[in-house]
Amino acid sequence: MDIQSASSVVLQALTQATSQDTAVLKPAEEQLRQWETQPGFYSVLLSIFNNHLLDVNVRWLAVLYFKNGIDRYWRRVAPHALSEEEKSSLRAGLITNFNEPVNQIATQIAVLIAKVARLDCPRQWPELIPILLESVKVQDSLQQHRALLTFYHVTKTLASKRLATDRRLFQDLASSIYSFACSLWNHHTDTFLQQICTGDQQAALSSLERTLLSLKVLRKLTVHGFIEPHNNMEVMGFLNAVFERLKQFLECCRQFGPGSLCREKLEKTIILFTKVLLDFLEYHPWPFIPLIQRSLEFAVSYVFTEVGEGVVFERFIVQCMNLIKMIVKNEAYKPAKNIEDSKPENLEAHKIKTAFFTHQTLTEIGRRLVSKYFLLTEEELTMWEEDPESFAVEETGGDSWKYSLRPCTEVLFLDIFHNYSQTLTPVLLEMVQNLQGPSNVEDPVQMLMKDAVYNAVGLAAYELFDNVDFDQWFKNQLLGELQISHNRYKLIRRRVIWLIGQWISVKFKPELRPLLYEVILSLMQDPDLVIRPYAGCLVQYLPILWKQSEEHNMLRCAILTTLIHLIQGLGAESKNLYPFLLPVIQLSTDVSQPPHVYLLEDGLELWLVTLENSPAITPELLRIFQNMSALLELSSENVRTCFQIINAYIYLSATDFLQNYAEALCRSFCELLRDITTEGQVQVLKVVEIAIKVSPVLGSHMFQPLLPAVLRGIVEGERYPVVMSTYLGVTGRILLQNSGFFTSLLTQMAVEYNQEADQLLGSMIEMWVDRMDNITQPERRKLSALALMSLLPSDNSVIQDKFCGIINISVEALHDVMTEDPETASFKDCMLMSHFEEPKLTDDEEPPTEQDKRRKLLALEDPVHSVSLQQFVYEKLKAQQVLMGDQGFQALMETVDTEIVRQLQEFIHGM
Repeated sequence: MDIQSASSVVLQALTQATSQDTAVLKPAEEQLRQWETQPGFYSVLLSIFNNHLLDVNVRWLAVLYFKNGIDRYWRRVAPHALSEEEKSSLRAGLITNFNEPVNQIATQIAVLIAKVARLDCPRQWPELIPILLESVKVQDSLQQHRALLTFYHVTKTLASKRLATDRRLFQDLASSIYSFACSLWNHHTDTFLQQICTGDQQAALSSLERTLLSLKVLRKLTVHGFIEPHNNMEVMGFLNAVFERLKQFLECCRQFGPGSLCREKLEKTIILFTKVLLDFLEYHPWPFIPLIQRSLEFAVSYVFTEVGEGVVFERFIVQCMNLIKMIVKNEAYKPAKNIEDSKPENLEAHKIKTAFFTHQTLTEIGRRLVSKYFLLTEEELTMWEEDPESFAVEETGGDSWKYSLRPCTEVLFLDIFHNYSQTLTPVLLEMVQNLQGPSNVEDPVQMLMKDAVYNAVGLAAYELFDNVDFDQWFKNQLLGELQISHNRYKLIRRRVIWLIGQWISVKFKPELRPLLYEVILSLMQDPDLVIRPYAGCLVQYLPILWKQSEEHNMLRCAILTTLIHLIQGLGAESKNLYPFLLPVIQLSTDVSQPPHVYLLEDGLELWLVTLENSPAITPELLRIFQNMSALLELSSENVRTCFQIINAYIYLSATDFLQNYAEALCRSFCELLRDITTEGQVQVLKVVEIAIKVSPVLGSHMFQPLLPAVLRGIVEGERYPVVMSTYLGVTGRILLQNSGFFTSLLTQMAVEYNQEADQLLGSMIEMWVDRMDNITQPERRKLSALALMSLLPSDNSVIQDKFCGIINISVEALHDVMTEDPETASFKDCMLMSHFEEPKLTDDEEPPTEQDKRRKLLALEDPVHSVSLQQFVYEKLKAQQVLMGDQGFQALMETVDTEIVRQLQEFIHGM
């Protein structure tokens, strides 16, 4: 087939083959089928789909015909096989241009090239990989992406070959290109993270796509390219880097709402990271041993602590649970029955697992699995109501445990329970004990919790055989629950009948069966179960109950929860409960006391609520803070609540609190900041900011050891916007409210930098102006303007040199806070507060706490809410004019952009 003469007729046939008219479509398909075996046909197809001016559907069809032809006619032994000459020409033509503009066609071409590579690479096509490696380095973004897409599909295809010679060839390839693949991935990943920080979302999306493709390549090379991957430093370096990259990408998720394109791509990439770890664990369990500790720490922290709040999503949780499950179940990580027969690797892995799965960790995992992940969701409850058959099928799961959250959760629960039943049995039995008696139908949380706990007891029936007297439980508890006919109790009735079904073959006396059958007959009339295929009395009672529940920690958790609600209801009157309440908080939050394992989370919440509703500090309430130092050392998932408690003490009585505890707190913070997340850094700095805001002199002095790092962060250009914003907030408070301290701090830092203090101040102002966009809260933006304007009037040449930037920030802030009064056509600072007003509440709104009132009274004294920015700017400029004289001041003003000057004059006109 002559290409030149044949192109037009083949193009016509392909065009007709895209028709919706069968009379036109069928003959064209037949003609194309006859041409499949003609020499030169695939060269014509290549020229057609490489012609970007042609109709997309026609080009798409040409690619498909070419791809199908590879399967049928590329092998030398195939009937009507393509000649070696034509194949050589086609191979050359396929890799001349990586500039296909249509994504779908580009993907098909990449798959097509990979099919040829499977048969011909590297022997007949040695140039393919070098050309791809060169092409992914080009600057043109389209070519780079298409080459990377092809590189991935080729790597994926070659990795799937299973003959020994093919595997050796792939291992040789992996050794030669692994370093390049790693650097490529790191480059695109770093580029993406930088673009996210600068807010260039479109460019970030493009880089993220390249990150994803290069990671896909690395996944195949890492898993299938090495016989002994643990002996390769680059492989193990990459796998260890996966954990840090995962954390970075999960933090990026906070910036994008669910459903956004960037969030969707981020989640895809995060899942691919977890697939790398899961695949490596599956194919290389012994080389994975050095990664067991990090994998467990990572997965458990994100799924079973507050670390993951706001960033985790269902598929990621499933992947983390699968990772934990595969480590727990892996036979390679268990010693032999006869310990002497165990390999050193078995013992090492077992040792790591044993050290990680402590009593506390197992207890937390077991408790959260049941109390969080076993809870039925609103979606599941709706599905049960509207489509019970589908609900029943969905709940049974099949082999969906790898992909769906509920079955995955249940499988993980069973595996962990089976391996650590001695630790977890008491935990589950306590949860059962805590739910004895009928549940309150008005309390959906309690109902869902009972359903979850009963589900766990049913799943673990065989493990609990020796620990549960099921016959007695059936007679004394379950039977009664089946007879509660309230409509809202149908959830529990359904779960109880399922629970009995789980236990009936495990442990159930025959003489009880008639009673069971009688109940079942009555339940058959319940359409919901036929799933086809007050304060005074309580206050007197609680201390007694607390004392009697000394051995029942889960009951004490319920008491703590009750106290939380009670304090919220009593408000300031809760001070009358302190003789009972404060010792309870003291015990629950003392990590040296064994019960804290169960009580800490609720105890901290109770502590916080007590402070928020306290009318005044007491010595006893202040004394409890002695527990905090050890709590901060834990760096547990409760650290956020700990910071809220610290802030509450500052608002309640800053002077008493800071004089007693600031020194120790500052030491704890210094320790924390050495190894803490970005969010954690912000939480620490917010405490410092609040302390300086409430008590400028004492706060600055007490937290002085932390402040050099703040100034250092500004001068050196901290790259995380939220951290930079907080640095500027802290510095703004000191500069505005404690200027003498700021001067001494600046002098101290100048020695460190071997600079003059004025020079360092200039660098700070410059960075402040440059990073103003990092500050998103209007209050902090106004604070920045007030702080920098407070440097005026000044004859300091450095400050005058930065005058333009100071004015720019001030005008930006004026735009943020000034509103126009339509009656007077004048501007007013909308952040000014002149007096405290009790809010008018609707029926469903909670009244303000004592802390809410304290914060509002504090706001009345805060310069941000008590000083007019408009007036402040005017007065400072006027003072600068007096200092310099009219001519000098005019020269200074000329350093400012004329449009900024015009806007400034508009704001201060008439003053």
